[in-house]
Amino acid sequence: MIRKCLFPAAGYGTRFLPATKAVPKEMLPILTKPLLQYGVEEALSAGITNMAIVTGRGKRAIEDHFDNSFELESQLSGTSKDHYLKEIKEIIKKSTFTYARQKQMLGLGHAILSGEPLIGEEPFAVVLADDLCDCNKNGVISQLIEIYNQYQCSIIAIEEIPMSQTSKYGIIAGNLVDNSNNTYQVTDMVEKPDENQAPSNMAIIGRYILTPDIFNIIKNVKPDKNGEIQITDALKIQAKQGKVIAYKFKGRRFDCGSIEGFLKATNHFAKKFSINS
Repeated sequence: MIRKCLFPAAGYGTRFLPATKAVPKEMLPILTKPLLQYGVEEALSAGITNMAIVTGRGKRAIEDHFDNSFELESQLSGTSKDHYLKEIKEIIKKSTFTYARQKQMLGLGHAILSGEPLIGEEPFAVVLADDLCDCNKNGVISQLIEIYNQYQCSIIAIEEIPMSQTSKYGIIAGNLVDNSNNTYQVTDMVEKPDENQAPSNMAIIGRYILTPDIFNIIKNVKPDKNGEIQITDALKIQAKQGKVIAYKFKGRRFDCGSIEGFLKATNHFAKKFSINS
């Protein structure tokens, strides 16, 4: 059973400066909800109620958002605006939030390792909030949990991308399993390869189910040329042991870490909820 979801949320969000100088990028809103709230809702819909968030300096707004605001609630109580807080109050009621600090920005692998005290010795989900996913039925984490229950190993979400974009993503090599057309036994991974060096066009997105042995593996991963510890390097070690499955999820992903993707997500959800621009 997956009980906990880890949210790495310590990054600077430099592509959105100056907006992110004082506002965490995870709190930038798509319509009326911050990105991180979409991720928390996805985890809740998968039956996860323990949210472990790895933050850094200047991220206090995250803690405040997922906490009661007695003054605001008092002001709105009994008014026609009271319903605006209903959604977030339900999330706060159903969830437990814990926090850890990533003291240095040393890559996604290091961010996940920083969350080890919050997770302990159990499998857990990971959601990168700037990968916003919209699924018609089950959310991506729900889909990954189904695959985890079958294979009992680390599971990563993937999507097909144009070969010209492989240099932006971690790319997998693998073989289809159990006569499926969407589930792969991962044999290798390459971080942001050039098009002519990419083993496939299957890109890793910001959704994972990880087994707890990943922490010790990360501790022994050597930093890359930029001094960062990449989660793909740790997963590659697990893959060599036959312990990583990649699943081509059903749904649509928006890269809200880029301005273009953020705008596409805003337009998509505006149309979905019938809001005219």
